[in-house]
Amino acid sequence: MKAIRIFVRNIGSALKSITRNLSLSLASIICTTITLLIVGIAFVLTTNVNNFTKNLEDTMTILVFVDTNATADELSTIKSKILEIKNIKSDEIIYKDKETIKQETLERSDENSTLYAILSNWKEEDNTLESEFVLTVKNIEELNETAESLKTIDKVNNVIYSETVVEKMIPVFNAVKKVTWIIIGGLIIVTVFLICNTIRLTIFARRTEIEIMRLVGNSNFVIKLPFVIEGLFLGIIGSIIPIISVTWGYIYVYDKFEGYLFTNFIKMAAPMPFTIYVSLVLIGIGSIVGMFGSYTTVKKYLKI
Repeated sequence: MKAIRIFVRNIGSALKSITRNLSLSLASIICTTITLLIVGIAFVLTTNVNNFTKNLEDTMTILVFVDTNATADELSTIKSKILEIKNIKSDEIIYKDKETIKQETLERSDENSTLYAILSNWKEEDNTLESEFVLTVKNIEELNETAESLKTIDKVNNVIYSETVVEKMIPVFNAVKKVTWIIIGGLIIVTVFLICNTIRLTIFARRTEIEIMRLVGNSNFVIKLPFVIEGLFLGIIGSIIPIISVTWGYIYVYDKFEGYLFTNFIKMAAPMPFTIYVSLVLIGIGSIVGMFGSYTTVKKYLKI
């Protein structure tokens, strides 16, 4: 019961300190709000980039065309060589012989087209199409290296994949992730600095009270607690607007673009439970930054 009373009293003390130093508290809250708003946007961008990359890895295929004269033993050897490549998903290898490819082409073609007329009249010995292996990769960033390894396999005539996506889009997405995290780190440092200044001035205003608490034998923990709670409140209050803005904004954009960004090629992460995760991350960062700033400031003062 005593611990609960002390905790409740410290909450009241923290709230009074926030109102007593309102201008400084507002500065810390505003800085925290701006930081977490940018953090939220960066988190949304990074998550959707990762989601796009994952979807790309799941859908991106490599077509390995095999010599038309390859025997069954040679096809088995080719598959074994493919399985030796670590970046290939071994459980998703699909083999299509030339008759299967012919039938699939007929199904996709217009029955009145010239191509349909030619293929439909082909007998097995007339079929000059190449059989193929359809592969998916584990890491799309290693797609070029994987394709080069496939080209060295005997009886493999050609390897086709979306080289433009790998060479142009993936580096851009990686750069976006790096820049956003650098910005987040810088803003968090600024927020910690402002909260430290707020708590430092609060300590200065209450220095006599703190000295009395130390003289009567209060532990450093008891002295630190109201300031740490104050930092916690500053962080939580500063996270409210970013949570509302990012959640509402993301749901609006998702509905407006029907779940796709710029093109049907880039699918956005579903709002639920994604927005809940974003909210938890923002309130978590706000709370930790606030408490950390307060704790380090009080700790330095108590060493003096």
